[in-house]
Amino acid sequence: MRTTIDIPDPLYRELKAKAANQGRSVKEIILKGVEKEMGDSVTKRGRVRLPLIRGKETRKLDLTNAQIDDILFG
Repeated sequence: MRTTIDIPDPLYRELKAKAANQGRSVKEIILKGVEKEMGDSVTKRGRVRLPLIRGKETRKLDLTNAQIDDILFG
């Protein structure tokens, strides 16, 4: 997926210099930072593990977006 972010010029210059010193791309460093921030929720395949929500019965749960947001993000 592609996205656009705004990085202040001084910070980007530091980031670019760090990438060059490490022989890595800016993209690699940014992705590593995102993975670190996400912690255990990102698997090695890059997929996010969601909590399993079980109902009292084997039917599907009817949840609103707000309820799902509360479950995922407290």
